[in-house]
Amino acid sequence: MRRWWIVAAGLNGLAAVTAGAAAQHIWGDATASAHLAETAVRYELPHAVALLTLGAFPTPARKPARRLLTVAGVSLALGVTLFAAALYALAAGASPQVTFVVPVGGSLMILGWGLLLAFGVALGRETKASVP
Repeated sequence: MRRWWIVAAGLNGLAAVTAGAAAQHIWGDATASAHLAETAVRYELPHAVALLTLGAFPTPARKPARRLLTVAGVSLALGVTLFAAALYALAAGASPQVTFVVPVGGSLMILGWGLLLAFGVALGRETKASVP
């Protein structure tokens, strides 16, 4: 899983910086498009860093913590990718029907952060359980 989180981090970082530049140079005066791209970049870059960090975490020994970390990473990766991609598509002139993807991605990001919180709690319990 870690490899995919690192791949997702690279993909989202690349997309965020590229779209940020495009918003400034290509869309220029198109205020609504620039605002959509700017919002996507604002969410995508920190999530790329979070995914990169998850990829560096050691594998937890206990299965519940391992599952939480896996599902948190998948939720964050899928969520930020859907969220940002939909905003970029809308900024580039895609059909407004794409709008439904934005809250799906946002909800997955929220779920991912909640699961990361649960992972931290589970990891604390795992550490306490391993201390004699």
